[in-house]
Amino acid sequence: MLRFAADFIYYSQTQSEQIMAATKRDYYEVLGVQKDSSADDIKRAYRRQAIKFHPDKNPGDKEAEQKFKECAEAYEVLSDAEKRQRYDQYGHDGLRGSGMHDFSHMGFDDIFSMFDDIFGGGVFGGQRRGGGRGRASRGYNIETQIEITLNEVLTGVEKEIEFTRMDICQTCDGSGAEPGHPPEVCPQCGGQGQVQQSGLGGMFRMVTTCPQCAGKGTIITTPCKACSGEGLISKNCTIQIQIPAGIQEGQAVRLTGQGEPGKGGGPRGDLYCYIKVKQHPILIREGDDLIVRMPISFAQAALGASIDVPLLNGKEEVKIPAGTQHGTVLQVKGQGMPNIRSGRRGALLIQILIEIPKKLNSKQEQLLRDFAETEDKSVMPQSKGFFEKIKEHLTGND
Repeated sequence: MLRFAADFIYYSQTQSEQIMAATKRDYYEVLGVQKDSSADDIKRAYRRQAIKFHPDKNPGDKEAEQKFKECAEAYEVLSDAEKRQRYDQYGHDGLRGSGMHDFSHMGFDDIFSMFDDIFGGGVFGGQRRGGGRGRASRGYNIETQIEITLNEVLTGVEKEIEFTRMDICQTCDGSGAEPGHPPEVCPQCGGQGQVQQSGLGGMFRMVTTCPQCAGKGTIITTPCKACSGEGLISKNCTIQIQIPAGIQEGQAVRLTGQGEPGKGGGPRGDLYCYIKVKQHPILIREGDDLIVRMPISFAQAALGASIDVPLLNGKEEVKIPAGTQHGTVLQVKGQGMPNIRSGRRGALLIQILIEIPKKLNSKQEQLLRDFAETEDKSVMPQSKGFFEKIKEHLTGND
């Protein structure tokens, strides 16, 4: 088990990001394919959409940039049989903890290098996209989710999280070649990773990624059996993280260097652990404040009273002033949630709900009728019992 509790920062989604996360479009709709589409159909659809919203074709267009990344996210899921099955069964929620990449914080070159087999390391807008020989790049960010209680938000808590990520194959040490059979120099590009093509009588020359080695400069003749020549394998990881007091729903703890390994010796990406707060049975959180709805009797509201109000870690005695009205909000400072930055606690807000009894005994009813007479308020007359009415009828007093 890995232990990682130091050197973390929290990442907070903006309001627009939270809205976007809550209203994610269906991945099949994003790529414009049907749910029964084949893998080849999905691949072709993604290529069409990626070219349509390509950043070089839409310079400065933020909407196109968002759609470009949205397409990449959809393709990552639908091109992976296991992730696609989980998505078909559980929707977006089923992908939490599955090692999803965080495309919203990923650069265009990283996205191109992920799907280099689709774009072929080709030329877009005069710039060659895809990995060149020896080029180091940062690893991909991944995300997961953990649910904590409101009590744990109050104090902060250390939690164990489990997630899946691609990691370096220990058998081939990431080379992709079977031990004892090292990669060989690519015969087509001579180890350069690029090839040149000429046209128009030698007046035009285009440099493209070598199609045989995909720009690596080497080829693997005997792929590693453990990772099928990919150099990476899927790995289940367990990490201990420290969640700070006062963290909000939708924020994330960022674990630096706990994402996927970089290419060409590049640094690892990060892991974003998004926080979901379990609903409390009584208390409601509003920013740094806590809200509790307290029912009291009309006698307590009219005459005043002292009541015990529940807290996350005990109770608080609160005085209800005489004449308190229904819906009145009382405030107890310092009994809310801690602010994640300052540590200063918010307030406990007590909303008073006056309950009217559904049934009264005879004494209670008489007392209320006497009270109503002092108010000079019209109330329903007291009903007579059935046998009392029979007796009055027989004696002729009706």
